[in-house]
Amino acid sequence: MPTVRPGRPADGPRLHAIQSAALAEPWPALLDLALEEGPTLRVVETDEPVGYAIALAVDAGPAYVPELAVDPAAQGQGHGSRLLEDLCETLADRGVERVRLTAREVDGRARAFYAERGFAVVERVPDQFESGAGLVLERELAAGSP
Repeated sequence: MPTVRPGRPADGPRLHAIQSAALAEPWPALLDLALEEGPTLRVVETDEPVGYAIALAVDAGPAYVPELAVDPAAQGQGHGSRLLEDLCETLADRGVERVRLTAREVDGRARAFYAERGFAVVERVPDQFESGAGLVLERELAAGSP
């Protein structure tokens, strides 16, 4: 069964490999910052990391998830769901009331994944990505629940 835990610097090489393989527009500097204990970094693993999520939280307003990535070889096995559930629980336990993220408008698979987990479109950003528009999705969090 997969487990989710905080990320640590030793995860760097594996997480960078996942980032490059899974994301259309990776941001290596952000992952480096998260590995240095900046933003919240959660890692899902079996015998090794198979995915990660980064969350940026501020004192007021929603937390923002700039990256959630699962190794393409491990997709479709529930790792992304487990990771997102854990991240939302972690944020809710810290008093965060809402979480936001941006998905590429053309990525129907990602949009469906987030919609099934309670995220709704709150804004369209025309030039968010090199590949075109992005959709800002948001979900309300309740303390102590996914």
